[in-house]
Formats: sequence, C-alpha cells, structure tokens
Amino acid sequence: MRLTTKGRFAVTAMIDLAQRQANGPVTLAGISERQKISLSYLEQLFGKLRRHKIVASVRGPGGGYRLARGMNEVSVADIIAAVDEPLDATNCGGRENCQDEQRCMTHDLWSNLNKRMHEYLASVSLLDLVNQPKAKAIAAAIAVDERLRPARRVSVAVSA
Repeated sequence: MRLTTKGRFAVTAMIDLAQRQANGPVTLAGISERQKISLSYLEQLFGKLRRHKIVASVRGPGGGYRLARGMNEVSVADIIAAVDEPLDATNCGGRENCQDEQRCMTHDLWSNLNKRMHEYLASVSLLDLVNQPKAKAIAAAIAVDERLRPARRVSVAVSA
C-alpha cells in the first residue's frame, strides 16, 4: 500500500495554491509550471477538489482558483479523499473477505493501520504544511526566480 501520484500531486498543488492565493486567484498553468505537474492532470484534480468544496474557481480575466475554506479547515485527509485516493492497507477493501471469502489473520492489523493513517492525515492541516520551514523556503526561492525571469513578451500584429 502506498500513496499514488494522484494524492501526492493534489497535496503539492494545494500547498502551492495556499502559498499564493493572497495575491489573488492562482492559475493551474502557474501551479503546473512551478510544480512540474501536467496541466490536464491538475484540471482533473481541481475539478474533484471543487466538487468537494475545497477550492473555488474564479472566472474571467485574472481568474484561477482559491481556497473555499481556511487553510486551517482543510486537512490532508480531505484533499486525498476528494481526489478519490484510496488509503487502504487491507487486501479486501474492508470487506473482511481477504482469504477464501473469510477474514484473514492479519485483517485487524491492516484495518488499525488504516484508522491510524486517516487520523494522522486528518490532524495535518494545509496551514501546517504551508508553515513548514522547507515549504516556506521553496516558495521564497520560486518567488525570487519568478521575479528574475524575463517577462514574456507577446507580439501583436497590427494591420494598417
């Protein structure tokens, strides 16, 4: 049992969003560029996060996403559940039919691990992750890099 890229990417993208939303809505293209996550994959993840009311979309020019709740109100467990990430260490998915349609000898061990994992992930908020020194340092380095990067120029053809 392990957390797949779906859960990891969703948590990473949510940290990025939380770190930047004070400056206005955050675009998925920006998250994609900073975190090296496919834009189409982020669109799928954020659709699920929006349906679970973890993020809200802002339409129009300057649009993007923002948190729908406070950072302290969003747990890692909320994010992982919203993107349909299964966190189950049992072989049976909790149905207790692990071995020849019977409960296996280690079912309680894996079931208790599931419970502990969920309790832990529910105890870690997005605010906790944003406030970690490493997350702050990475966000600061990316901000400096973005300020130093030459502005992208858009050419406009004008016909006479």
